[in-house]
Amino acid sequence: MFKKLTQHRLSLVQGLTLGFIGFIVLGTGLLMLPVSAHESTSLIHALFTATSATCVTGLTVVNTAAHWTIFGKLVILALIEIGGLGFMTFVVLLFMSTRRHLDLSTQLMAQESLNLVSLSQIALIRWIVSFSFGVQMVGAVLLSFDFIPRYGLGKGMWYSFFHAISAFCNAGFDLFGNSLENFATDPYVLIVIMLLIISGSFGFLVLADLLAYRKQHHLTLHTKLALTTSGILLGLSVVVYLFTEQNAQQLSQLTPVQRFVNTLFLAVTPRTAGFDTIPFAHLSMAGIVFTMVLMFIGGTPGSTAGGIKTTTAGVLIIQGMATLRGKRDATFAHRRFTRQNVAHAMTMFFIALALVVVAVMIMAATETVPQNVGLEYILFEVLTAFGTTGATLGLTPDLTVWGQLVIIFMMFIGRVGIYTVMYAVLNSNHLDDGYRYPEESVLIG
Repeated sequence: MFKKLTQHRLSLVQGLTLGFIGFIVLGTGLLMLPVSAHESTSLIHALFTATSATCVTGLTVVNTAAHWTIFGKLVILALIEIGGLGFMTFVVLLFMSTRRHLDLSTQLMAQESLNLVSLSQIALIRWIVSFSFGVQMVGAVLLSFDFIPRYGLGKGMWYSFFHAISAFCNAGFDLFGNSLENFATDPYVLIVIMLLIISGSFGFLVLADLLAYRKQHHLTLHTKLALTTSGILLGLSVVVYLFTEQNAQQLSQLTPVQRFVNTLFLAVTPRTAGFDTIPFAHLSMAGIVFTMVLMFIGGTPGSTAGGIKTTTAGVLIIQGMATLRGKRDATFAHRRFTRQNVAHAMTMFFIALALVVVAVMIMAATETVPQNVGLEYILFEVLTAFGTTGATLGLTPDLTVWGQLVIIFMMFIGRVGIYTVMYAVLNSNHLDDGYRYPEESVLIG
């Protein structure tokens, strides 16, 4: 099937895009079954939920805990797993399990889907799946130490299993109805959830590179940049939230340890996960603006996160600093970025910015904004969809059909990737022209 998709009529990126759409359509159909919900589910609500789960976002137009039956929640969980690891991961694993040979087209699709550097890294897929399932099971066991005494054996195990998968895949779906607000005074649960989120947000190539460091004593430039950017963003986020939310009522009622853990949790989740212990609508305006910046940046390439990605932000900042200093090359860790790297980063940034602006304009015309809030109410919703974060200021349940369609598109493009979707639409098989025009400069700035 995948070989046919990549021959003649469909390119690799088009096949990947259609693959994600196929799982969303399948999930929509399953969620519309009577057995999936306690009450009838409209097509748009089922489509929104299926897209949110497959794109590991966590935005919901219906209460996950109250609306869906056990079967519906299992469908959502399956879509989260497929969306988090990538459907091509399971295709390749199926081929490996049956000892069937992977044709070149399937290998290329897997490479594109998982952001692998070369085809030789296809062998990592078995490790990716084993590592992912292993971390999720360990996370479920750790959560069960708290959830089973709190909710009982059956319910506690189910909650542990569901939230471990949701956290590792950075999906942000919860069964409590108010995210993790009930656990603001429980540092143990928050730390376990944070560790799961971080494990899934680094990207499998970064994790594989770190595990191989003992033997190779070398990290790739991608890993160094991803870790450095992520570390700076995390540290900066903690400092900013400690400053901007120092008068937050929910935080002021906590002990110093609980306050720090909640602040750290707030610093970890906006770039990818969407869980919250404090409603984002209760943050200060400065905190909301900073959260929107984090959501726009997102996580690491090859991970479950959306946004423009940390490496894109890192390349743009380094290139900007090099240009302001009059340097010819953008360098990092004794290496210089290729011109193609810089061009792709700039293109990614401006396409993402244009998409966000258009989405905000459409939603400003279709959605009703409460009188006591401004445009940030809509901008936050668009950015959380693009960053596949799942945070909201409260607009999601009240979205119109047009608003839901806009958010569905932003979730999809945030998870599948701007380049993948744009290439699929604009035909990635286009060949370069056999000529180049003369070069000439224009005034900039």
